[in-house]
Amino acid sequence: MTATAASMSLASGEPPINFAAHQIRAGNMHGARDDFEQMLAMLLAAIYPGARAISANPGDWGIDILLGELSGLVVIWQSKYFWPIVTRAHQSQIRESFDSAVAAAARNGYRLTQWVLCVPASMDPPAAQWWDNWRARRQRETGVLIELWHENVLRNLLVKPDCAHVRRHFYDPYAQPSGPVGAPRVPLHDLRPEDDRELEHALFVRQLRAAGHAEVSAAKREYFNADLLAREILDKRVPGELDALDDADGLVHGIWEAGFNQALARHPGDPRLPGLHAAVMREIRESGAFSELLRAGVVHRCGLMHRVVEQRRAGWVTHWRELV
Repeated sequence: MTATAASMSLASGEPPINFAAHQIRAGNMHGARDDFEQMLAMLLAAIYPGARAISANPGDWGIDILLGELSGLVVIWQSKYFWPIVTRAHQSQIRESFDSAVAAAARNGYRLTQWVLCVPASMDPPAAQWWDNWRARRQRETGVLIELWHENVLRNLLVKPDCAHVRRHFYDPYAQPSGPVGAPRVPLHDLRPEDDRELEHALFVRQLRAAGHAEVSAAKREYFNADLLAREILDKRVPGELDALDDADGLVHGIWEAGFNQALARHPGDPRLPGLHAAVMREIRESGAFSELLRAGVVHRCGLMHRVVEQRRAGWVTHWRELV
């Protein structure tokens, strides 16, 4: 957070704005993208009363939020929930979104004067260098003014009095849970050789093997630690911790289900569903929706997903139920 945004927030007594709140509200990264876009639509409507969201049906003409008339001059805001940082890996999505907006304007008879990319994070140095070069070149080629609204720009807008209702609705009730003061993370344990050999026959390992994974040592360690954590919570029967475990189980299962359905649509003829495991685990690692009462680190959280697979409720290939 910038010094200006932080001082305004502290002076007004408002909690700091954390864009991970969209994951907490939605429960997964896919829902977080939609939630972030809804926030932008409300924010822009507060700043520019004529701004409006455009629904994709089936395509959105490269428009998320629009200011102007589609018979004349328009400004377009493009929402991208890149989290926790913007890297050069995101550049293809940025290029495609801008090119889509330019092409749609030419095809449908209106003029795009300005295109604004909105992201809830900052760019790392390689991404920032790429952005500066790409932006300058595409502005010259198209005549369209290109801007970036990153996390600090958005925070400075959200602390404005006219936008207070947006900040309260999306961020105030969903601050990161603090959990017990000073509660440490559950320590991690390494597998003994006999544990490693035993887990080689586990269902979650067989699912990974079927999906083409040659190396599964990290997955075994994740499962081993998550299972220890879950067993301890179930043995102690502390209500808050039991609820946190149930919530985490539902969260990882929901992330898998959304990812599985997307992978089926992307790879209808490939039973191995390439990229599914990596995408699901990445979303679990990045999620800010896990309760601090769980005291779980990233390894435990990923292991909870393997635990769902081991319990025969998910898998990594199209025919995962047959492997069960």
